[in-house]
Amino acid sequence: MVNKVDGIDPRELQSLQLYLNEYRQQAEIFTQQLSILEEGRMEAMAVIEALTGIRDVGENPVLLQLGSGVSVRARIVDPDRVLVGIGAEVVVERSNQDAVEFLKDRITEMEASAKKVVETLDRIRMQMNEIGRRLEAGYQQVQMAQAQQAPPLQRLPSEEE
Repeated sequence: MVNKVDGIDPRELQSLQLYLNEYRQQAEIFTQQLSILEEGRMEAMAVIEALTGIRDVGENPVLLQLGSGVSVRARIVDPDRVLVGIGAEVVVERSNQDAVEFLKDRITEMEASAKKVVETLDRIRMQMNEIGRRLEAGYQQVQMAQAQQAPPLQRLPSEEE
């Protein structure tokens, strides 16, 4: 039989702790998703700015970053035609303006997804707070019950006695 302390079932406290741990893991996953969405949004905004800028470059060379801090000077042959990855490793040629509109739509989708993730994260945090309150109340009841059941402290004789 399970030992209950004044109506508090230790299994319930253990269960609540497990739920709290699961919610923490879910909150971390949603926080990571939110971060990924924000990075994608910022990247798309930077690309829109770059696409707008290359229209005005004309025949002047631009710096093309290759990665690891390495860049080359390059001339953009046709700044109005760009290649756009639309998913599943499919790339299509679009006009510069169509690419900008595509990215703006993608930003809108990411913002809508981020809003849903934030709402879910808020719900999880509310549930975590409620479980935390229940756990705290349960642990306090256990501590009070244990304090009431503990034998009174006996005074130890001092060296003078």
